[in-house]
Amino acid sequence: MKLIKNMVNYKLNIITADDLMRYASEFNIQVTRSQAEKIAGYLRGKNFDLFDDHVRGQVIREIAKITGPKTAREINRLFNQFTK
Repeated sequence: MKLIKNMVNYKLNIITADDLMRYASEFNIQVTRSQAEKIAGYLRGKNFDLFDDHVRGQVIREIAKITGPKTAREINRLFNQFTK
């Protein structure tokens, strides 16, 4: 489990707007190119631990500021799939 946790957190740390657009399309989440760039800019290089509920909540709140609450809820659902 530790290996998977490290892989997910590493990917989050280096994610690009293109990656986000691909995942959004794959999981039917509505994200614009501009939003994907802002989200990737926020996430990149921060070393977040997506498996920590408190940290994930902070990340989702910041994403909600960028995309709005509806999209943030969808992204949270996706994060929950990756972390459970």
